[in-house]
Parts: sequence; C-alpha cells; structure tokens
Amino acid sequence: RVVDEPQAERVLNAVLDAGINFIDTSPDYGLSEERIGRYLGHRRDQFYLATKCGCVYTQLEDSLELDHQWRADVVASNIETSLRRLRTDHLDLLQFHGGDAQTLKQSGLIDLLLDYRHRGIIAHIGVSTSLPQLPAMIELGVFETFQVPFSCLAPQHLDPIREAASKDAGIILRGGIGQGGPEAAIQRPELHRIWQQARLDSLCHTTLPPAELILRYTLGLPECHTTSVGTCDLQHLAENVAAAERGPLSDSLQAEITRRVAACRTLTN
Repeated sequence: RVVDEPQAERVLNAVLDAGINFIDTSPDYGLSEERIGRYLGHRRDQFYLATKCGCVYTQLEDSLELDHQWRADVVASNIETSLRRLRTDHLDLLQFHGGDAQTLKQSGLIDLLLDYRHRGIIAHIGVSTSLPQLPAMIELGVFETFQVPFSCLAPQHLDPIREAASKDAGIILRGGIGQGGPEAAIQRPELHRIWQQARLDSLCHTTLPPAELILRYTLGLPECHTTSVGTCDLQHLAENVAAAERGPLSDSLQAEITRRVAACRTLTN
C-alpha cells in the first residue's frame, strides 16, 4: 500500500497521541525507518523503539527486493543505517530478522549484539522468528524478546510462546489482529478459511466486529506482552485502540473460540 508523507506523519503522531509506546520496524519495511525518524525523532523519549538486522535489500522502482544474510558486516551496516534513519543514538530493542540458532551463534553475531548492548547502543536483543526455528532460538538462552506470529486464526506457535515466556522473555506477537480478519481489504485465504470453518462470525455482533474479536483474543493470551498491529488508516487505529481499552474477551468466549479453531484445525489435519 502506498502512503504519502502527510499521511505517514499523521498516523505516526496519532499512534503516540493515543498512548501507544512501542514501535516496531525494520530496514526491510521500505521508508518506515526514515519516516519514524523524520516525524517522531523529536518525540524519541515517548516510545520504545525496536528494529531488526540481518537485512539486505535493493530498492526497486516500486518494491523492495529482500534477502537476509548472517554476516557481521551486514549487521553492523544495518545498525549504523538504522540509527541514522531513525535519528537516534540508541535502539531499545534490536532483533535478528529470522535466521537459525546455529548460524547466528557460529557466525559470532550473538556476541556482536552483546557487545553493542554492552556499549549502550542497544538496550535489549531479541529475534523475530517462527517455527521450525523458534525452539532452538529459545534454547540459546540469550534473547530477551521473541517476536512470533499468533492469533486465534493462527495459533500454531502457542506452545513455544509459552516456553519462551516461562523463561522470562518478552513476547511480541505479530499478526495479532489476524491481518485484519474477514473484513480486511487484503484477504489472506488460509486465515479466511479458518474463520469460516470455525464459524466465528456467529460470535460477533454490532459491538464486537471481527477485527476486534481477533485483537482482543490475542490480548487475552497471558503470555502476550504486546502485539504489533500495523495500519495506515486513522479510523482503524482509533478502533484498535478502543478495542484494546475494552480489554480481553470473557474467559468463556476466549475458550469457545479456542475450541472451535482447534476442532477446525483437527479436521483439516
């Protein structure tokens, strides 16, 4: 989706004005880092800033060509570029953007990030990952946060999420609003199939629309410390903030959604 500069400035400042204090980005996300620095640099003390590393990309005319490489020069370049773009002298959280545990350890990249942390350039280190790599990442015992996909429509990572949380790691859930749910402008066929087969529409009503049901389910997961919800729409932002303020779903509704999705997934498997 194309977002012009005035809209980017409005949305980013509206995020902080709404009380949101965690912003997650990456060198892979087009102009994201530059815009955060340009429009929020003067408000740097109002939010925790997370970005990623291991990113190699080529800016094409209308898209990014992305790759991830696990070399010290790539990571060091990512950090230097991110600090400059974000207009800051430190990162609250730096995450490996994927990778596998053995490569990150043997290539010396974990030690490299620990050195950056010791120097105060990075406050915390983490990883954005998923199955099948997640368990081995947890076993390393070095990451302070794990960014993992999860929603009621995609609960596959629940067990390793609980394992990571049991080791006092911070849990950042991405996809926590199910990519917008069945009413999203950009549809995700697999998520939509789960929604339909689990008959989750029957649990919604005028004061609990689909996107809110999905988001509040995610927020109701005890291990969820924050969830990353991206938007370029001010109305969606306001709706998501209002949904979050209403808190988790009731225990009974949370359990019913879990039951229906589990039954649906069992039949599929």
